[in-house]
Amino acid sequence: MNTQRKLQGVNLISGLRKGKRCGKKRESPGETARTSYNSRKYQFGFNLLRILKMNMGNIYLKQRNYSKAIKFYRMALDQVPSVNKQMRIKIMQNIGVTFIQAGQYSDAINSYEHIMSMAPNLKAGYNLTICYFAVGDREKMKKAFQKLIAVPLEIDEDKYISPSDDPHTNLVTEAIKNDHLRQMERERKAMAEKYIMTSAKLIAPVIETSFAAGYDWCVEVVKASQYVELANDLEINKAVTYLRQKDYNQAVEILKMLEKKDSRVKSAAATNLSALYYMGKDFAQASSYADIAVNSDRYNPAALTNKGNTVFANGDYEKAAEFYKEALRNDSSCTEALYNIGLTYEKLNRLDEALDCFLKLHAILRNSAEVLYQIANIYELMENPSQAIEWLMQVVSVVPTDPQVLSKLGELYDHEGDKSQAFQYYYESYRYFPCNIEVIEWLGAYYIDTQFWEKAIQYFERASLIQPTQVKWQLMVASCFRRSGNYQKALDTYKDTHRKFPENVECLRFLVRLCTDLGLKDAQEYARKLKRLEKMKEIREQRIKSGRDGSGGSRGKREGSASGDSGQNYSAGSKGERLSARLRALPGTNEPYESSSNKEIDASYVDPLGPQIERPKTAAKKRIDEDDFADEELGDDLLPE
Repeated sequence: MNTQRKLQGVNLISGLRKGKRCGKKRESPGETARTSYNSRKYQFGFNLLRILKMNMGNIYLKQRNYSKAIKFYRMALDQVPSVNKQMRIKIMQNIGVTFIQAGQYSDAINSYEHIMSMAPNLKAGYNLTICYFAVGDREKMKKAFQKLIAVPLEIDEDKYISPSDDPHTNLVTEAIKNDHLRQMERERKAMAEKYIMTSAKLIAPVIETSFAAGYDWCVEVVKASQYVELANDLEINKAVTYLRQKDYNQAVEILKMLEKKDSRVKSAAATNLSALYYMGKDFAQASSYADIAVNSDRYNPAALTNKGNTVFANGDYEKAAEFYKEALRNDSSCTEALYNIGLTYEKLNRLDEALDCFLKLHAILRNSAEVLYQIANIYELMENPSQAIEWLMQVVSVVPTDPQVLSKLGELYDHEGDKSQAFQYYYESYRYFPCNIEVIEWLGAYYIDTQFWEKAIQYFERASLIQPTQVKWQLMVASCFRRSGNYQKALDTYKDTHRKFPENVECLRFLVRLCTDLGLKDAQEYARKLKRLEKMKEIREQRIKSGRDGSGGSRGKREGSASGDSGQNYSAGSKGERLSARLRALPGTNEPYESSSNKEIDASYVDPLGPQIERPKTAAKKRIDEDDFADEELGDDLLPE
């Protein structure tokens, strides 16, 4: 750099000296042309060197070598003459961006402050606001936002007003309404609004003691500027911020105030109010505000989607589909309407059309777990489990820790008969969410089928912790202990269950039978309790029968225990059919346990785990063969010599 300056100085001095020697002698035309050519050649080389250094700075910036990038930018800036103000501004913006990426916000602030003082522009004002936000200077944030608002747009909207008495003027106005210059002006205005809205949303929560006061300050500043129409958008953003903080009353209050504005703002406010009331299950209010939003702006796809949602909630699926279709006609990129129309077709059992909707949505949202899951669900409803499994595998690739998706995969593999794959996915689902009672049921049944009683006990104990009021889990644990040969632990578990559920008939039956088998004296005590409980149950049933006004109909469903819900059948429930036969064989509670004072107590019971598998009688078979062989008479030829 210094060498270039010295060379330039030497050339100027030599030129001055040459002029002194020449005096007033005029140059010939050839010498003048030669001097002009040399000057242009020198200027071209100078510009080429400056562009080279700027590009070197860009390369170092891409490589995140910020110190060298700043060095080359400054070298290029030194070679730009002060008259070329636009070029100097662009280089200084690059320097500011490099400082921001390097985390040197103070240096970046200096660069952008200089730019805003020389030639204010939207990008510099926006970056300056971000830098002051990064350093946490509230007052400077306000000043930077005001500078950003004050940047002139240099757009004349009056020239696009068509009505005029001169037909030639009207033709010109119509011709320039959508020309390239007008499109550039629209883009510039949209960019300015984006910068202002983003800056306001960024600084509003921090410039005052509360975010509401910060939004109010930003709204007042915007109202006093050329961007008056953005004030209503800021108010809507304020309401959305209240929603994120779960302050629904304040949000509703702000949105209701905006209902009195122009049609665009009114439609946006009514759309948000409709969504709020819909989430609050107030479908009447949601439908009312959806109607207001649609009437204010018939081409608002969000308003039409909300209206369709309210109709869908009332069960009119055909009409809901019409609103969703209209929303798609107004905006083909409205993914919410496309998703909802797929759900509507699923409700109408038009599965092929629902599948088409979700496949189109999948082409737009490639990695949406919700869309992938809906496609898998449609294939399952179409009784195509292989395709359902394939799409669910894609869901797992997007959200590998979703326990519901993993349990669904296990269920499909279980239906297909692949127990090993089903166990793998059920176990993964249990690992991520160990409180799903259906998954615990299946895993317990799996270990019972494979006769790993100790493993099954772990899952039934977990189920008893999740549902402590259900006696069936304690009975299953006790049965597993008995099957594994740990009779003492089984007896302790039955006793503990009896203390928790003293009126449970099945538990007393197990205790009577087990104590009898073990020869314990407690058998008589438990038998007396069982007899007394049966008497109480019989008296209760007679009272119920007599209270039916002499109706001779059959008895209704009887309670399996005195507590009503403590002896319910294990196989009851929508998922019970998928469990193994042993797990479904809990003590039946539909038949009352008959007993009377004149009859001996029947302490028989049905094992919750089913009948025990008989062992192969190989030893008995061998003994029979030996006996048969011993009865045969030996001939002389078989006797030893």
